[in-house]
Amino acid sequence: MEPTEIIQKLPFSYPFLFVDDLEEIHENGIKGHYTFSESSFYYQGHFKDNPVTPGVILTECMAQIGVVSLGIYLLKEQDLGKFQIAMSNVDIDFFLPVFPGEKVTVTSEKEYFRFDKLKCKVQMRNEEGKLVCKGEISGMIKANE
Repeated sequence: MEPTEIIQKLPFSYPFLFVDDLEEIHENGIKGHYTFSESSFYYQGHFKDNPVTPGVILTECMAQIGVVSLGIYLLKEQDLGKFQIAMSNVDIDFFLPVFPGEKVTVTSEKEYFRFDKLKCKVQMRNEEGKLVCKGEISGMIKANE
C-alpha cells in the first residue's frame, strides 16, 4: 500500500488533517511529516500575541500519523471501506513548543496490534531534530463488517 493511499483513507479532512506525507512505513512502524500552517484557527487565541501549537493538536498529529496511518497499513489485506477508530489511551510528555509554520516529523514504533488494538511508542521532532514530545498512544481500529 502506497503512502498516498493511506492518507486518502484517513477519516480526516481540512482543517483537522495533520498528515502531509508518509516517508517510511513497514509492519513495525511509520514515519511522517506535517507543517503547522500559520493560518490555523487554533493560533488565534493560543496564546495571545505569542501563538503556540496546543498540546492536544500535537497529540492528534502523532495519533494520525503514528497510530491511524499505521493501523490502515496493518489492515491492508482487509477491505476497510469505512472503518471505526477510537483513541483508548494517551501518555505524552512535552519538551519544546511548536510554533506556526514549523514542520515536524513523527515516528512511531508498534508495541503490539491484537484484538483490534494498536499500541505505539511515538515521538515528534522539529526541523532541527530536537525532541518536541514523546510517549505512548493506543487506539482501536476496526473494519466495518
